[in-house]
Amino acid sequence: MIVWLNGTHGVGKTTTSGLVQQLIPDSRVLDAEKVGETLMDIKPGLPTTNNFQHWAPWRPLVVETARRVLDYTGGTLVMPMTVLVEEYWREISAGLAQHGIPVRHFVLHADQATLRARIAGDTVIGPDSPFRLRYLEPYAEAARTWLHAEAEVVDTTRLTPPQAAARIAEAVRPAG
Repeated sequence: MIVWLNGTHGVGKTTTSGLVQQLIPDSRVLDAEKVGETLMDIKPGLPTTNNFQHWAPWRPLVVETARRVLDYTGGTLVMPMTVLVEEYWREISAGLAQHGIPVRHFVLHADQATLRARIAGDTVIGPDSPFRLRYLEPYAEAARTWLHAEAEVVDTTRLTPPQAAARIAEAVRPAG
């Protein structure tokens, strides 16, 4: 199974994914951004874009990487990755479904004021990341138009990362 953690940049996907992984037995974190970084390292470079997700190979490579890792290890992959383009999400989720890989899609959500405060106070990436700020409106648009309907929304506005991780792990825990 894949536990996909979606949401805008700065909402806490990476932090939460590590905590979710600790709560789900036989799980691993696979950051699909690393697939994009591999494509960014190709020399000479691929066509210029402001987002590696726009490169056509990224989406099937994410599917294939996840499939191969699961075939090798079994268990659960926790995948923190922002996907705000509906067509891209449909391509990834359909590809995983073709391989019979169940996906639990969660969106970590916080209100705009909370997101801006988190981005402003980030000590790892640095305060007021232009990259993260640039995605606030595209996230809001995706949330309004399709994203929240396609996923289980975990509102982290008033949750700590451990609390959000516990909710996700409880949601995916088998009944019984």
